Amino acid sequence: MFPIHSKGVDEDHAYRQRPGRRKCRGFNLRVFRWSQAMIFFIEEINRNPALLPNITLGYRLYDTCGLEQLSVRTALSVISQPLKKWEGRCVSPSLPLIIGDSGSTLSMAISRLLNLNRVPLVSYFASCACLSDKRQFPYFFRTIPSDVNQADALARLVHHFGWTWVGTMGADDDYGRMGIDMFTAEVTKLGVCVAFRVIIPKLPSRERMREIVTIIRDSTATVIVAFAIEEDIQPVIQEIVRQNVTGKQWVASEAWVTSTLISTRENLPFLDGTIGFAIRRAEMPELKQFLESLSPLAEPHNPFSREFWELQFQCSLNTTEPVASTTEPTGYNNTCTGEERIEDTDSIYNDVSQLRVTYNMHKAVYAVAHALHNMLVCQDGGGSRAGGRTQTSSCADINRLQPWQIVQHLKEVSYTNIFGDVVHFDDNGDPVGSYDIINWQKDGEGSVKYVTLGRFDSSLPLQQQLVFSQRDIIWHGDLREAPVSVCSDTCPTGYRKASRSGQPVCCYDCVICAEGTISNRTDQPECVPCPEDFWSNEKRDSCVAKEIEFLSYTEPFGMALAAMAILGALSTAAVAAIFLRHRHTPIVRANNSELSFLLLLSLMCCFLCALTFLGQPSHWGCRLRRTSFGISFALCLSCLLSKTLVVLMAFQATLPGSNVARWFGPTQQRLGVLVCIAVQVGICGVWLARAPPYPVKNTWLYRDRIILECHLGSVVLFGCVLGYIGCLAGFCFILAFLARKLPDNFNEAKFITFSMLIFCAVWITFIPAYVSSPGKFTVAVEIFAILASTFGVLLCIFAPKTYIIILKPEKNSKKNMLSQKSAR
Repeated sequence: MFPIHSKGVDEDHAYRQRPGRRKCRGFNLRVFRWSQAMIFFIEEINRNPALLPNITLGYRLYDTCGLEQLSVRTALSVISQPLKKWEGRCVSPSLPLIIGDSGSTLSMAISRLLNLNRVPLVSYFASCACLSDKRQFPYFFRTIPSDVNQADALARLVHHFGWTWVGTMGADDDYGRMGIDMFTAEVTKLGVCVAFRVIIPKLPSRERMREIVTIIRDSTATVIVAFAIEEDIQPVIQEIVRQNVTGKQWVASEAWVTSTLISTRENLPFLDGTIGFAIRRAEMPELKQFLESLSPLAEPHNPFSREFWELQFQCSLNTTEPVASTTEPTGYNNTCTGEERIEDTDSIYNDVSQLRVTYNMHKAVYAVAHALHNMLVCQDGGGSRAGGRTQTSSCADINRLQPWQIVQHLKEVSYTNIFGDVVHFDDNGDPVGSYDIINWQKDGEGSVKYVTLGRFDSSLPLQQQLVFSQRDIIWHGDLREAPVSVCSDTCPTGYRKASRSGQPVCCYDCVICAEGTISNRTDQPECVPCPEDFWSNEKRDSCVAKEIEFLSYTEPFGMALAAMAILGALSTAAVAAIFLRHRHTPIVRANNSELSFLLLLSLMCCFLCALTFLGQPSHWGCRLRRTSFGISFALCLSCLLSKTLVVLMAFQATLPGSNVARWFGPTQQRLGVLVCIAVQVGICGVWLARAPPYPVKNTWLYRDRIILECHLGSVVLFGCVLGYIGCLAGFCFILAFLARKLPDNFNEAKFITFSMLIFCAVWITFIPAYVSSPGKFTVAVEIFAILASTFGVLLCIFAPKTYIIILKPEKNSKKNMLSQKSAR
């Protein structure tokens, strides 16, 4: 069964008379070649003594016109043939098997009908995956691979070239619809999106063709995958040429990738560079001789040969034989005799350079012949042999052959043909999925040249199935670089894909990665967070180590603070030296010079402890800075507290009958300072023993850098240290405030009051500044508070005395002190 005519003639029936036979139009030279090739193969088998010896194969050839009605009518005609007679009795059908039809929809309709009589159908061109369903089509076999393989191959080809935005087009039949559906399912798994889905009607109208071409032209997809036979896609191509639509890269299915009806010179400017999968081809030089030997004079009653001759030579054959009533008249003006030479013409009929469907026909005819041969061998007592193995199926009499008996032998067929290919059917009646990859290129004369780039073979391991030479491809527009077909441009490194609302996943915007995340590959859906100690660079394409931040001696701010601390320590040392030199003068001896020197020592420790806050924190450094701060300030405030008490006790000692001086002499003063400092040392000792400060990497304050700082260890114990210092400062301030107006020429109470005011003001303002200062500036605020409060005590307590000692030595005398006291 062949669609030798590709279309039916539309007829309007008035139903006033019985309608005649359906007329057809569009004689297809390519399909006619297939039918003649089948005759050639059958005659070749009949001449082969090793295959079906003493058996002659015959055939009936039907034209289905590509119409379901005629295909079903033909199938009914086949199964309704009178039974073949053997020894005077009707024993078996005349036609036990059918080869056909070319289309999937036609084969489905025929196969469902043949199922009733269990007649096997072997198709050479029906590739729809649905025909692999043995529950619906138990007697169907084919020599063309299932579209499952082609859809998978096309999807992998599209993905290989990075096309993520493609259009699809299919004919309005099972082959086209299921083909693009399977392709869409496979390609979606690979992250590719379908821009549009167009169905080509079987009866195309000019308006519908314009709509289809408008969709193709206006789409941003530059790659179009088409599943259709040549007759269905031809009207679309004609409209594309009419509208001058270029810039589209076509990916063809096997049904039209080697079609000379489509690959004409007129179409080439719009279709050059087309790539697709084609059925494997074979070289058959003997077939060309057979095709060119056809003569309408030798077969005067064959309407096909007459119509072919008139189409091949564009003439009206001068013969008395009438034209078949099922075809339209040709209407050529010039006449021909039937003695013209086919080899002098050039058409698709005698072009044997692309024998692909013809090769499938060869496999189908020979598969049937081998099945019958196995049956004959089994009948003769040799058992059924398939692929060198003896099968246990029951043997049937080939002279009393029933259609269903061939099915088992077809399932067991396995042979290697003359072209070196192994032919067999799997459990679904399908062959191995094997294709050539074809590229349309221009030859020297401006015609299409089919260049084989590689192959696809589903029987091989996955990584070896698709193999082709990419450097040999010439794309549309005579380009060497693969075209780009994407909905959105590739997102570079440092960016991620952000889907657009209501659009396919292939349509997206490129959004720069957030800080701390990177994308080091293109088109990443999400950015990858950097490890904890790393941060994204400015381009967001790599992680770099985070900047380590701490208050260092080498930076300007750290150098300034260190200079102030050293200056304070040197100033304190200078004051101590001055006091030591003038230790016997009245102004030094007036307020317990021993406490003054101890106070100067504590102030120097306060200045020096500020230096421990600079530099990279370490385990011992963190412990030292906190404990030295607490003990130094406790010593300082203890000395000030003792000095204040000295003033108060000295005033009380001048009152009649008072013996206070006996209870607050130098020994008691030293003991008081020792007790006060011992409490702070005890707190610090517990702190260091239980939960000492330790260095930490602060990664939560800033995401782009690491702050090295000292963790307090125990916040409670640190609060105890600060609370104790605060209590000492508070007592000292209260006592100094009470003693500020006592009548003493060298009363230090008012200076202590001022120093405590400065001390408290600094540390009260320190709290909000400390909390609000970020990173290393927290340490800077702490150092500044230490230095400010220490300078306040140093200046308020010792600046007036140093001024008198250095600049007003005449006032540094006992006489002057007594005279001022008498004046009061």
